[in-house]
Amino acid sequence: MLKEKIGFIGGGKMGEALMKGLLRAKLSSADKIIVSDVDTKRCQTLEDETGIKTTQENREVIANSDVIILAIKPNVMGTILEELKSDITSEHLVVSIAAGIPLSFMESSLNEGCRAIRVMPNTPCLVGETAAGYALGKNATRNDGELVGQILNAVGKSFLLEEKYLDAVTGLSGSGPAFIYMVIDALADGGVKMGLPREISKELAAQTTFGAAKMVLETGMHIGELKDSVTSPGGTTIEGLHALEKGGLTNALINAVEVATKKSKRLGKAFSKQKK
Repeated sequence: MLKEKIGFIGGGKMGEALMKGLLRAKLSSADKIIVSDVDTKRCQTLEDETGIKTTQENREVIANSDVIILAIKPNVMGTILEELKSDITSEHLVVSIAAGIPLSFMESSLNEGCRAIRVMPNTPCLVGETAAGYALGKNATRNDGELVGQILNAVGKSFLLEEKYLDAVTGLSGSGPAFIYMVIDALADGGVKMGLPREISKELAAQTTFGAAKMVLETGMHIGELKDSVTSPGGTTIEGLHALEKGGLTNALINAVEVATKKSKRLGKAFSKQKK
């Protein structure tokens, strides 16, 4: 179990997923977690479901935490950091899970010497299956990185990276669930077109996607090898693959990751300019 007390600024779905992941993995206990949120009903719900302490005062979180997780919207990050600047010291580890906020913005908004880590999780965090990347600020230590890795791995899989890669992480795994939902929806529509009941078709499409992903992660086989293992000469699968290539699926998905990555870079530059 982690010895550090963990505080959350923001009690939304992503923050909730991390809290519950910590408790489920027994990395922390309810008495060592505190969360602040402006919504009193949200606070009550979190208390009822997890037993953690809640408050509407952000400073109370700072006073009772070693690790501060900023689970807030990017547009309020500047305001929150300005509000808490005098309370956050180098004894705190500040972790942001807000999309597009560069470490330079966080560090210039905090006092000199403050330790910061930027995280890009994704929404499957809510079901314990996140794919996250994270980067260390200039004052964050190796132990800080290992701690954040433990927290993230409680709700999925994480990778320590240089910050320059986090925009690509945003474009791939941050935005990626929406791309996969479109694929699942299209497969389900295909099943319906071929006569399957809608609910059965949806379940088959989702389970097929889940199973295929699990094969990639657990067998260690090359993706091309896995694809070939399904593709019999003159069979149904090669006909389908040919149709996908004619329809431009590969190109469309590559382009989707590319444009999402570029958008993340533009957002980061916009925040950086705010501090100049």
